[in-house]
Amino acid sequence: MAQLGVLHPGEMGASIAAAAIHNHHNVFWASAGRSQETRLRAENNNLSDAITLGELCERSGIIFSVCPPHAAEGLAAAVVEMKFKGTYVDANAISPQRATRIGNMVESAGISFVDGGIIGGPAWAPHGTWLYLSGKEANHIAVLFSGSLLETKIIGTEIGKASALKMCYAAYSKGSTALLSASLAAAEVYGVQDELNRQWEMDFVGFSEQAASRVARVIKKAWRFEGEMNEIADTFHEAGLPDGFHKAAAEIYNRMLKFKNAEQLPALNDILKSLHKG
Repeated sequence: MAQLGVLHPGEMGASIAAAAIHNHHNVFWASAGRSQETRLRAENNNLSDAITLGELCERSGIIFSVCPPHAAEGLAAAVVEMKFKGTYVDANAISPQRATRIGNMVESAGISFVDGGIIGGPAWAPHGTWLYLSGKEANHIAVLFSGSLLETKIIGTEIGKASALKMCYAAYSKGSTALLSASLAAAEVYGVQDELNRQWEMDFVGFSEQAASRVARVIKKAWRFEGEMNEIADTFHEAGLPDGFHKAAAEIYNRMLKFKNAEQLPALNDILKSLHKG
């Protein structure tokens, strides 16, 4: 039985914790400074509250970091400051360059590091969520979830490979949703939205409805996707590829931020109008 800490149990982190608990591991989280929503999620999924980050580091032999991309390095630095000496798994949507920096930082403090990349939604159904792992200790992490709803795949010992795969996958899956959003918003400005939908239907039956659905589904996640698009832009730049598309995608998601806490799904045209500058 392993002792795991999860920072912080959002929808994805809670599902990872649940998969570990299913396999009879103990999972801790730190409630200090977290929202009531996070508290309820942790309680509903039977996580043990260590209250503080320091206590979580004391009790855990393995720590999973599952947070928005912009917070990844700061969270790792906080764990280092707590003198943690176990294995740190960064499962965030970050560039391979950032993953390497974090890996160097934690390893220099005597902490083992595993690079992780999650593809799919929260792991509440079989064959829908994959945790890709790279690093020398990757196998020790993979076996924790054997037989659970979280599927694991080891893709090497090199730090950055798992993050690179995540970036390349999301570059299309989430980048194309930003492009669809921009296409629909431009069509709305020029008064050709109906004609665009009809043309899409002639090309691919059901595509116009699918496009509208993708735009609507993404608005509550846009606050996370903005940072992810910037990480992808950095990934492409370091690979010698143009980074402008995903910088623009980050701006598209930034313009959706007003809907983050919306209680009801806004109308499609309201979403599209929010994308217009000025």
